[in-house]
Amino acid sequence: MERSQLLGHCICDVRRPCPCDVFRDDGICPCAGERPDPVDLSQVKLMELVRNAGCASKIAPAELDAVLGRLPAVNDPAVISGLAAGDDAAIYRISDDLCLVQTVDVFTPCVDDPHLFGRICAVNCLSDIYAMGGEPRTALSILAFPTEKLPGEVMYQMLAGAMDVFEEAGVALVGGHSVKDDEIKLGFAITGLINPKIAAALEKPGAGDVLVLTKPLGTGVLAFSQQIGRGYPAGLAAAETSMATLNKAAAEAMKEAGASACTDVTGFGLFAHLHRMLRQSKLGAEIFADALPAFDGAVEALRQGVIPGAVERNREYVGEAIRVASNVDEALVNLGFDAQTSGGLLIAVPHERLETLLQALARRSAGSFVIGRIIGTSDERILVNRGALEPNVRSSAFTRPPEGGTPNPKSKSMKSSTSDSTGQEPSLTRPSAFAEATADKPGTLSHPMGEGHGCCADMFKGEGAASSVGETQKAFAAMIRSVQAAGVLSEKAKELILFSLVVHSRCHPCFDAHFRKAREMGLTQAELDEAAWCAIAMGGAPVKMFYQESLRRIQNA
Repeated sequence: MERSQLLGHCICDVRRPCPCDVFRDDGICPCAGERPDPVDLSQVKLMELVRNAGCASKIAPAELDAVLGRLPAVNDPAVISGLAAGDDAAIYRISDDLCLVQTVDVFTPCVDDPHLFGRICAVNCLSDIYAMGGEPRTALSILAFPTEKLPGEVMYQMLAGAMDVFEEAGVALVGGHSVKDDEIKLGFAITGLINPKIAAALEKPGAGDVLVLTKPLGTGVLAFSQQIGRGYPAGLAAAETSMATLNKAAAEAMKEAGASACTDVTGFGLFAHLHRMLRQSKLGAEIFADALPAFDGAVEALRQGVIPGAVERNREYVGEAIRVASNVDEALVNLGFDAQTSGGLLIAVPHERLETLLQALARRSAGSFVIGRIIGTSDERILVNRGALEPNVRSSAFTRPPEGGTPNPKSKSMKSSTSDSTGQEPSLTRPSAFAEATADKPGTLSHPMGEGHGCCADMFKGEGAASSVGETQKAFAAMIRSVQAAGVLSEKAKELILFSLVVHSRCHPCFDAHFRKAREMGLTQAELDEAAWCAIAMGGAPVKMFYQESLRRIQNA
């Protein structure tokens, strides 16, 4: 300190006079190695120490592209995907059947808890590898930390949280680099392996592909709301659990189903990441705003004008490449531009493989929200319309509105945003805008039960077609009604069994029909809850969240 006093400047930070404000306020000299006393970590609020939380701290995509576009091209023939492609991660060929897949990501805290922030950061950084279809193997850390302001225990908890995730993912943290900074920043450079055939199979979305999102949206606006003192605790808690959940299971399901393209949704928001996906294939996309899933409070905050700056930056980047129908709620448009931290995977899958994908995701307790489709235009535009896509698949469990499916047994706050501009939830039996537009058109997607039917058991009550298909439909309906009738088991016992199976399948129309029937038969809510818990025991957190959301929806109605 004597040298600093002699010079009149801090020898560790020339911007500061000596004695500096830290010495005057806290009575310690950082240059002499003195550090703050240990503090109760529960009192440390990391988001209060940063200007922009999480992936909202990233440079705007338009500014970034303007700089990267001026750099010289990389002509190494071993580079399969790099700067020019703008993919989630770079792929470098080692041999004919083996490639390296690499990525790096760094951002500021998006939560207050250091250990949780470390977990979220690691999950986010691994997602790029999963989105490319690769298997992550090693990680290097990048850390910026205000050592003069915070105790080293905060740094330790951040890295410990990250290492917990790496252990879960089978990834070795092999080193890293750290610098002093006024703001906390943490990130990781991840290296993985990928078969070039798998990489090639995920490069080209096709016209008619269905778009499936695996996590709800709204992490950016919820973090921003928390920073300005207008937080939504329940929604933020659900978002924190989602952000700390690996996309590994979703990536495995994607590869099993034979998806045609994928990207993870992070700082550029859903629409900008989708735009980058379309840019390579020269295709367009149609997104149905009512199908976009959101964490509790996110859409409400956006409707109240709580719009983070990252939304505007992402919107500017997409620019004229998006067209929004006049009857679409502006809050849902902003939700699509919201900067996500550790968001889900956006998967493009051929229509005929959609059911396979949704089943694969359900088996792994991963979320699945059908939000739109790829269309065969050449202008790379994103069309945002009202309504919801209703896949023409056999199981009605896959035509349900999104119910907020990130694994989280403790959370009761995840829910989808399926409300219209008036704030009212669309009727489950009301045809969507897409269904109306494509009615009676061959090759379009429609509900397997037809509009107006409340349960799979009633789907063939009407006169069937004069064909073998019609006769089969009648026979199936008769079989269902026979199963429901009393026999060795009482009618009430069978209804409880059917109710449990409906909850496990997560079919909204079937739930509504069987819930009404059960109550009309005199079954109590406690009996239904016990039957539902049997389904939850077999299906886990997604089934529990479906049941809770369905009960809330019926109660609100």
